[in-house]
Amino acid sequence: MSDLQKNVQAAIEELVESGAERGVQVAVYRRGELLADAVAGVADPETGRPFTSGTSVYATSTGKGVTATVVHVLAERGALDYETRIADVWPEFAARGKEKATVRHALTHATGVPGVPVDTTPEDLCDWDRMCAAIAAAEPWWEPGTRFGYHPQTYGYILGEVVRRVTGKPISQVLREEVAGPLGVAGELFFGVPESELGRLARIEDAGPPMELPAEVMAQIPFFRVVGGYTAAPLAAMPDAAFSNRADVLTSDIPAGATMTARAVARMYDALLNGELVSAGRLRELSSPAVSGVDEVAGNPATLALGYSVGLTGGFDPTVFGMVGSGGTAAFADTATGISVGVMKNRASAGDFGTVERIARLVLQEG
Repeated sequence: MSDLQKNVQAAIEELVESGAERGVQVAVYRRGELLADAVAGVADPETGRPFTSGTSVYATSTGKGVTATVVHVLAERGALDYETRIADVWPEFAARGKEKATVRHALTHATGVPGVPVDTTPEDLCDWDRMCAAIAAAEPWWEPGTRFGYHPQTYGYILGEVVRRVTGKPISQVLREEVAGPLGVAGELFFGVPESELGRLARIEDAGPPMELPAEVMAQIPFFRVVGGYTAAPLAAMPDAAFSNRADVLTSDIPAGATMTARAVARMYDALLNGELVSAGRLRELSSPAVSGVDEVAGNPATLALGYSVGLTGGFDPTVFGMVGSGGTAAFADTATGISVGVMKNRASAGDFGTVERIARLVLQEG
């Protein structure tokens, strides 16, 4: 057993034993080699079913990196270009001043459509055509390309509909055929999960009770503001544990998130780094800073590549690109060391990335 495997295993066992986490997976790849595949804890606290390396986990925005990867693979094949106007393949999207929005704008959260109707429910999110129609009809919050701001749910539908329009296939099928299948991880990397797989998934639990804020306080938080009946954060469809365990959510294509194992998503990032999915030139382009400044929706400084965050949660080198999820999951790669990492867990820590940061520092220091 390598030192990296032993050290990662010890770290996650400590997290579980301390009660900080319920179940954790960590996988580390470099140049096609699985350097660490560590797991600890239970996948389902009610039954005691153990977490294994093959237990897939619903991971909110960590899935955005998977969506971006599908887009880059299609760009590599010539099916689309980053400068492709969304309205050229999806004419309805041109409504209300969005005709100049491009695939690049969508990848960098710059289309100006971060919101969905304020009364959106989980059932609505499961209805692909309904969500795409609402997004196409939306008035942009800013002129596409002039600013950027986190698109929590619309990111997945916008890019997913572009994928559907250029391939004629839902994005879950394209993921399977173009990425997961060729990499040998089709049974561990999903958007919509086959119903037959639901019993094998980790059960998500909330780390604590939801934070309840007075309406007047929420109105002052950019992320919760309402513009023209649309909001980035519809309160009836927040990605808490109840949402994340719903069969209809898990089996639907909602590609702002995804369901995956740590080793499957680490393998995907490794394939980006080692030339299996895209060329070296495209890797440089997709992983380099594309926009930087104050995020119009989240309200914080951010630097984004083409579909990924640069520097992960902040404090990491700009050679690190990937995505974290609101429940505390992450997947990322480091172009400097050639290391790719997946961190999955089933205790949703509501924006607390302590586990991810601890594992990332441990792995990158040893890399």
